[in-house]
Formats: sequence, structure tokens, C-alpha cells
Amino acid sequence: MLYDKINDRNTYDEKEKKMNQEILSQLANASGYLSVALGAVGSALGCGIAGMAAIGAWKKRYAQNKQAPFLLMVLAGAPLSQTIYAMVLMVLIKGKVAEAGAPLWTYIFMGLFAGIGFLASALLQGKAGACAADAFGETDKGFANYLIVLGVVETCAIFAFITEI
Repeated sequence: MLYDKINDRNTYDEKEKKMNQEILSQLANASGYLSVALGAVGSALGCGIAGMAAIGAWKKRYAQNKQAPFLLMVLAGAPLSQTIYAMVLMVLIKGKVAEAGAPLWTYIFMGLFAGIGFLASALLQGKAGACAADAFGETDKGFANYLIVLGVVETCAIFAFITEI
């Protein structure tokens, strides 16, 4: 009788352990989606901010009867890349979780922290892009310099991505 109770408890522990592992696995997979969501929010905010500045610069050019430079779209669209990094990270996380090589908590935090990095980088890249759009729209000069600044901000997202893989 005592043996049956111990055996029942062991069976219960195994079921609980399996259920906990399944929950952790689902959370780890969800963290990949979380990184995409955070990266996409940052990209949307960043592109929106830079896009508004590009539209303002175009408006000024049209008001002066000057041609509007299409290159401003490059500055407005730069923050989109963080969403791409997040999507790649999501695929990598899902593959690693399927292998279950490392503790699943690792992947949960990978998705979260990388997503925060992508969001911040995209948002600030959009703000820098807005300043660049305003300056280039007025002067038609310095485009390469503005891209370099955006590249420096982009590097933060790349570091967040590389650190996580």
C-alpha cells in the first residue's frame, strides 16, 4: 500500500515535470514572437517619425517649386531592418527550442531582451532619420553622412541580434 502511494506520487511528479517543461517550451517559442512584436513596434514608430519628417521636407520643397528628393524614403525606411532581425531571431529561437539544447529560460529572455534592443534601436534610428530628412531636404547635401549616423544606431540592433544567436 505504501509502495502504491509512492508510485502514484512518482507518476504525478513525472506528469508535473512534463507539463512544466511543455509550458517552458511554449513560453520560449512565444519569446520569439515577442521579439518580432517589439521590433515591429519600434520599426513602426521609427518609420513613422522619420516618415513625418520626410513628408515635411517634401512639402517645403514643393512650396519652393523644387523637386522632392526620393532619397528621403531611404531615411524614412531605415528602421524596418530591426523587424527583419527579429524575424530571423524568432526562427532561430524556434529551432533551438525544438532541439532543447539549452535551458528554456535562456530563450525566453533572449526574445525579450533582444526585442527591447530592437525596439529602442528602431525608435532612435527613426528620430535620427527624421533629423537627417529635414537636413537633407533643405540642403541636398550630406546624405552619406546621414546614412553613417543611421548605421551607427543600426549597429546597436545588430549587436543585440548577434549576442542572442
